[in-house]
Amino acid sequence: MSTILNGKKISSEILQELKIKTANLPEKPGLTVVIVGDDPASKVYVASKEKKAKELGFKSTVIRLDEKTQKKELEETIEKLNNDPKVHGILLQLPLPKHLDANYFIEKIHPKKDVDGFHPINMGKLVTKTSPYAVACTPSGVIELLKRYDIKPQGKEVVIVGRSNIVGKPLAQLFINLDATVTVAHSKTRDLAEVTRRADILVAAVGVKHIITKDMVKKGATVVDVGIIRDENGKLSGDVDFENVKEVAQYITPVPGGVGPMTIAMLMQNTFELFQKS
Repeated sequence: MSTILNGKKISSEILQELKIKTANLPEKPGLTVVIVGDDPASKVYVASKEKKAKELGFKSTVIRLDEKTQKKELEETIEKLNNDPKVHGILLQLPLPKHLDANYFIEKIHPKKDVDGFHPINMGKLVTKTSPYAVACTPSGVIELLKRYDIKPQGKEVVIVGRSNIVGKPLAQLFINLDATVTVAHSKTRDLAEVTRRADILVAAVGVKHIITKDMVKKGATVVDVGIIRDENGKLSGDVDFENVKEVAQYITPVPGGVGPMTIAMLMQNTFELFQKS
């Protein structure tokens, strides 16, 4: 039977540590979230981030812009935040409306305020191991969760299914930096099951319900599920067929309560660290 990697518990510990560190500070870490439009999921995420930041005693603000916001207005909004000394972390909530190019605006955020760690400078610093100002929250959350359960990637075979800029690519680099042997699988990978069965640590990050089944997992592997899929009844599940895979995995993350809470915790951790570096 698997040991559950309890992201909810670990994230609570991290947040409590941050709350204690923040309590006696004369100036508080400042996080500003910019949301454009009315995407329902984005609104839920932003409300959750704002609530968590305020619970920690951070200065938390949300700038809500209309769906029809044009390029110039968003540019000016970001530039104003770049120049505001009380704002230590800027988060541009994705996705943006179709007429706005997310990559263009991510590059407009100053790398030293890029709380999501998506700026090309921070991605480049991650690759070259030259101290990025921030590392993407979900990948760093995965690494922190493994660390707190004393699961060491060094020398292990790691397979990541998914190659997004937000999770797959930065997570692969984090594992490489920890001396793991890393394979990144994706939609064009031949015989996915043959690849995933090699993994000592298997990470699924594609957003396809139960794409990882029991026969695709080596006995004794650590399985991390980054996927979050909501069905028509609002029930959450992940990329991993949890009930069956837990019979063979040594460690496994649940959905919900695994990687999701760690992402929020690392966002707050990044905000605090950017504040310290400012």
